Amino acid sequence: MRPDGDKHGDATERRRSRFRLAAACALSACLGAAPAPAFAFDLFGIHLFGKKAEDDVVDPLSYTLTFEPGTQDGDLAGALEDASVMKADEKRPVSGSLGLLAKARNEREALVAALYAEARYDGVVNVSIAGRPLDEIPLDAQFDRSKPVPVTVSVEPGRRFVLGNVRLTGDAASLMPASYGLIAGGEAGSTKILEAESKMVRSLKEEGRPLARVASREIVADHKSGTLDITLDFAAGPVAGYGDTRVEGTESVDTGFVAYMAGLKPGETYSPQEMDDARERLIALDVFNSVSVREADALDAAGRIPVDVNVSERKHRYFGAGVTYSSTDGGGVEGYWGHRNLFGRAEKLRIEGSISRIGAGTSFGQLNYNAGIMFEKPGVIGPASKFIASVKGNFEHPNAFEKLSVDARAGVRYELTRRQTVSGEVRLEWSRITDSFSPVVPVSHLLASIPLQYVYDGRDNKLDPTRGVRLLVDAEPAHDFFTGASFVKLRGEASAYKALDSENRFVVAGRIAAGTILGAPLAQVPADRRFYSGGGGSVRGYGYQGIGPLDPAGVPTGGLSFAEASAEVRIRINDKFGVVPFVDAGTVSAGTSPNFGTTQFGAGLGIRYLTPLGPLRIDAAVPLNRRPGDPSFGVYAGIGQAF
Repeated sequence: MRPDGDKHGDATERRRSRFRLAAACALSACLGAAPAPAFAFDLFGIHLFGKKAEDDVVDPLSYTLTFEPGTQDGDLAGALEDASVMKADEKRPVSGSLGLLAKARNEREALVAALYAEARYDGVVNVSIAGRPLDEIPLDAQFDRSKPVPVTVSVEPGRRFVLGNVRLTGDAASLMPASYGLIAGGEAGSTKILEAESKMVRSLKEEGRPLARVASREIVADHKSGTLDITLDFAAGPVAGYGDTRVEGTESVDTGFVAYMAGLKPGETYSPQEMDDARERLIALDVFNSVSVREADALDAAGRIPVDVNVSERKHRYFGAGVTYSSTDGGGVEGYWGHRNLFGRAEKLRIEGSISRIGAGTSFGQLNYNAGIMFEKPGVIGPASKFIASVKGNFEHPNAFEKLSVDARAGVRYELTRRQTVSGEVRLEWSRITDSFSPVVPVSHLLASIPLQYVYDGRDNKLDPTRGVRLLVDAEPAHDFFTGASFVKLRGEASAYKALDSENRFVVAGRIAAGTILGAPLAQVPADRRFYSGGGGSVRGYGYQGIGPLDPAGVPTGGLSFAEASAEVRIRINDKFGVVPFVDAGTVSAGTSPNFGTTQFGAGLGIRYLTPLGPLRIDAAVPLNRRPGDPSFGVYAGIGQAF
């Protein structure tokens, strides 16, 4: 029933508005906490394994749905259809007549919540079953089972409301609603209001007040003027320090270690950002399926706030295999086995091996073989630190050289902040290399070096960023005990991302990189430490190591300097697919400064299949200033964006 439209809005309808907004909040919370469905697999309508939907349903009853969103607005109609639980589950039976009634009521609440999220506070949702309005059907009704029960859902969306008066009372009286997106005449959707509330509570918590909350809210919809008046009352509570960190849910991971890695020191002033950092740090241990870090509901006897950490462990042993392919570099296969919790404190051990250049080499002796064992131990000098060590063996045959090597390294990685990381290692590598400067007799090297790295990562998503900047700086001083050569390898890289619209459908991405090697001539730097460019990770359209100086036989020599640049426009067509036009450029020089007069360019188009784990990538590119011996095109596949 619609409101009568008096000046201040019908009192009954006001109560309905308040109830519906509360219902929208509650429904969102319930949906967010809903358990994941049981795993099953169907292919082309044929059930292969796992439980069918009806296997777990007592007294299964099927229905057909007629859904009428009642609007020509494609975005609104899509939002309503996405919110429809009956539409999503139409092929799944319910549990008897009572189950159908319960589902129909949930449908109405879900659609009301969707209308409120779109600021449609005078919308009406009608549900009928077998031709009878839902509210006229008794709970003990029985429906005809000779065929699926017809259900009709129709929506009258109503008009879009805007915000009217916005008042903050209590401990948030000094906050400015406009700073949180609540502006008279502005967007009035329930999601917008709840987000603003959450941001205001966070602002109070950032003052060190862990018990800050919304004490009460009053939402009044004026149906005559189409405005929504809001009064929010906040209780901030006292400033407090951390109390004990209480851990639940551990099985084989040491409980005390989990509390230590949370890094919330008793007595230090509470910070919501530190709570977020603690959760991210525990997730990064890679031993938990889920991590919850929450402040308690009340202070302890000392006036401090206890912190409750609840975790769910994942399987600690894992194994897997993968494949890669490039039309210019051939295919590859890899396998690995690992343990995520070797000694009970999230120590990682991983053993892996791979074979690559399959199809690019003419014999087994020309394939690349790699094997290694890696170990990590978190928390060695504080929760933000990690000890890393590895031993790897390589027998490689890229275009520029042939190499047999054993590489051992150990070091520490430390998070300065949640976005900044530094690392330092001690590295020792023995190698025997044949290259353009020693094409017949291999040269042996025993290289000791200290790789140092700084990374700033401000991206919003590592596999598919839409905004932010990433900066990387490498420095590696090295000395060769066999040849006596000493040099320093320096490299820097920067990438930036910018979404051109609010829905992140168009994202511009760019990358630049450059490096130089100082202290030794090109021939005295081991071939695997020189710079190369070309291929799927640098300039697409060219072969791996295909850009740069060549010897008289056309073999790449590598260089003492390089520079690269890439630009992409990432266009999301729908929720599953995207296309990416791109241009790459790169140069490698024998001197210590890049020679931009020899820059090679490549351009192409990529396809992205979007998954929750990141996009699957296929890129096709052509060299724009192709030289003799360069491929006419290149095709590359991988996981995640190109950079």
